[in-house]
Amino acid sequence: MSLQNPVFIPGPTNIPEVIRKACDMPTVDHLSPAFAPILKAALAGCRGVMKAERGEIFIFPSTGTGGWETAISNTLSAGDTVLAARNGMFSDRWIKMCRRFGLEVIQIDVTWGEGIPLPRFAELLHEDKAGRIKAVLATHNETATGVVSDIAGLRRVVDEASHDALLLVDGVSSIGSMPFEFDDWRVDVAVTGSQKGFMLPPGLAITAFSEKALAASRDAKLPRNFFNIDDMRATNVANGYPYTPLVGLLNGLALSSRMLLDEGLDNVFARHARIANGVRAAVAAWGLAPCAAASELYSNSVTAIRVPHGFDPARIVTHAAERYGMAFGAGLGDVAGQVFRIGHLGMLTDAMALSGLAVAEMCMADLGLDIRLGAGVAAAQALYRHGCEQMKAAAD
Repeated sequence: MSLQNPVFIPGPTNIPEVIRKACDMPTVDHLSPAFAPILKAALAGCRGVMKAERGEIFIFPSTGTGGWETAISNTLSAGDTVLAARNGMFSDRWIKMCRRFGLEVIQIDVTWGEGIPLPRFAELLHEDKAGRIKAVLATHNETATGVVSDIAGLRRVVDEASHDALLLVDGVSSIGSMPFEFDDWRVDVAVTGSQKGFMLPPGLAITAFSEKALAASRDAKLPRNFFNIDDMRATNVANGYPYTPLVGLLNGLALSSRMLLDEGLDNVFARHARIANGVRAAVAAWGLAPCAAASELYSNSVTAIRVPHGFDPARIVTHAAERYGMAFGAGLGDVAGQVFRIGHLGMLTDAMALSGLAVAEMCMADLGLDIRLGAGVAAAQALYRHGCEQMKAAAD
């Protein structure tokens, strides 16, 4: 019965039953005309969710990590220099991938819990008069710390420096859950995955390329084979794939993107913000604090919660799974042993969030932390009741 409980990890997320059924379909010959409407709907849906009407979508059988590789291997050459901040586990992994590909990385070290430092980016870009920096990499939402960074601000920094660097953005845990404007922010490559805001199982790396990034791909010399956008583009135009696609997942993606667009992206983002605010209200009522260093950095898809010094937060994650059959996220990298994480993205409602907060409270009380049962749940309830009243008034 524990499998009936929602998960509160920041991905993979809960899957709506209708999407699960859309993925569970009979075999379709991907070389037949039956595949064309599935692919077209998936590509169009992603374009709508990512606000990428001027971008070109490429969907690879992979995860967000494959999306990172797609971004760099199709736009850069060995020896190129990229600029990136290391402010969490996933920015760190992307930086390491760049180095494995023979790229030179100018790394800005940031305390985990902080966002990307725009003034430092501005300084380095202004200093680069020779245009040595070919790309700026940024993680929009750092899943390890629950920190969101200002991508629109980063675009302004690049523009104000009159720099020609590409802007490559990891939106794996933000796209579909938080505002993301591919066109308006003039992102050059955006990366996400199927298993977070799109509410699907893992298995798809979803990328959007600008015209500038497509032009860069013609001169890029990094090795690319499986993640070659030229091959994908040539076959997508003919409603096909360069190899066997994950037809069931693409069918699910077509439906999930339509569900997000039918709900209305502003409504999707408001729902995520409301649920996240309830989680943070609970955290405050527990006498704890988010890992994010300031309120403007708070993520609306995941909250990393600092625990008292000397307490191992992994015990909460283990106890929740073993005693209550519920999944929370462990701390990662530099904040391992300091935080546990509550994911609140994808298919989630106020009522589902309250169940997670109740279990988190029970776990902390069971393990001896000074937590009053009901305190966090009550704080979230008060916020959710107020939010629901506002929504009803708006509907009336």
